[in-house]
Amino acid sequence: MLINQLLSGNFDPAFILSWLVAVTIALTVHEFAHAKVADMAGDATPRAMGRVTLNPLAHYDPIGTTMILLLAMGWGKPVQINPTNFGHPRRDGALVSLAGAGANIITAAVFAIPLRFGFAGEYASPLSLIVLLNLFLAFFNLIPISPLDGSHILEAMLPYEKARDYAIFMSRYGMVLLVSLFAAGFVGLPVLWGVVVIPSVLLYSLLTGGLLPPFF
Repeated sequence: MLINQLLSGNFDPAFILSWLVAVTIALTVHEFAHAKVADMAGDATPRAMGRVTLNPLAHYDPIGTTMILLLAMGWGKPVQINPTNFGHPRRDGALVSLAGAGANIITAAVFAIPLRFGFAGEYASPLSLIVLLNLFLAFFNLIPISPLDGSHILEAMLPYEKARDYAIFMSRYGMVLLVSLFAAGFVGLPVLWGVVVIPSVLLYSLLTGGLLPPFF
């Protein structure tokens, strides 16, 4: 994203600042939610690693987060958990995975309030970006392909034997499938547009009462 601004010559400091703030908020609440729910479920691992915090630096991944800032593709610092500490490993593991997307949707709803009720003023554009980016992150992570959160949620919903087979398959081919999703867009098959962008824009419209963000 930032690299596009630099290469195009259309350097917009306001948009760049809005992008930095939006990414920081979206990644921070996402990873914090994973850590907090794991901690509440009985696993002290995230707390011991300093992840039960809203300090963005605790969730910054030098490679993944920098990629998101520059290219709009990457990841936050993964939250390490130990499912053996959970009282109900499958259920609690699914809740931990769901917490990230849930936190992003709640965050989007909160930042959409000024847009919905017409008092965003000159902050309409950055608020719109925060809302939409949180929704993008939520729906993207719900895709049931490893290592995304959706794969862990689906695994917890399957019967034990099928869940084991699914986990083995994803451990082998998950990254290949994920890369294929991105690659599909370059050959005219916008799969991610259908499963991430369209739901995000529809929910954005519902939350804000607007058809499209001003920069979309």
